[in-house]
Amino acid sequence: MATEAATARPVGPTRLVYFDDMWALRSAATVLAVHQEGGRVAVVLDATVFYPQGGGQPADTGAISGAGAKFLVEDVRAKDGVVFHYGRFEGAGEGCGHGFKEGESVSLEVDAERRSLNSRLHSAGHLLDICVSNVGLSYLEPGKGYHFPDGPFVEYKGVIPPDQIQDKQNELEREAKRLISEGAKVLASVFPYEEAAKLCGGSLPSYISKDSTPRIVKFGEYPGGACGGTHVVDISIINSLKVTNIRVKKGLTKVSYSISP
Repeated sequence: MATEAATARPVGPTRLVYFDDMWALRSAATVLAVHQEGGRVAVVLDATVFYPQGGGQPADTGAISGAGAKFLVEDVRAKDGVVFHYGRFEGAGEGCGHGFKEGESVSLEVDAERRSLNSRLHSAGHLLDICVSNVGLSYLEPGKGYHFPDGPFVEYKGVIPPDQIQDKQNELEREAKRLISEGAKVLASVFPYEEAAKLCGGSLPSYISKDSTPRIVKFGEYPGGACGGTHVVDISIINSLKVTNIRVKKGLTKVSYSISP
């Protein structure tokens, strides 16, 4: 059963299975803690294949199964390197005493349909970065990205002149269509800082420590970018990308987009 203590014994960083294999949907883990947190149950494991919300990408959902219990994962968050799986035990409301024990081995399974959609949306945002550079807008610096289904966009520092916005919107969409039709493999891996910088065109954002080993996502032969999210295995899997709107305000350019089902 979940205990009421939200301050369970300290645990180390959760090993992120999707860092090594972002297309994995199943994995095994060991239960480190189960407790109530803010009125909901939190399960902490030594490793997880579930993506915690962050970086503009929604959390995975799915299930964690043990010998005598099944936990339905409804949200996943990370704090200080520890991943918390929030949800409910199947049948717990019936007073059957379902739960996990500390040290128990469990199996994890991510909702494949949700993971696929989130990965396509996130990859579409990265593809937009490539398109922006390819259509003569390389002076725009990628900033905030929002890759949720309810209105994805990428925000850039810098502006497109008002008289060019419609033309650039059309160019971006055509370029995205071309790249998707051609396809290219997507690489995601952790590299030493200097090698990561080379893969990203020679430099990395200032917030990345020089003594770190950044995870880099690279689309084909184009410069990569530091990213902790999940992506498609090939650009072609994005299927289609429509640039729905470009808005310029206060020195920023917001490019909204959508993808087909």
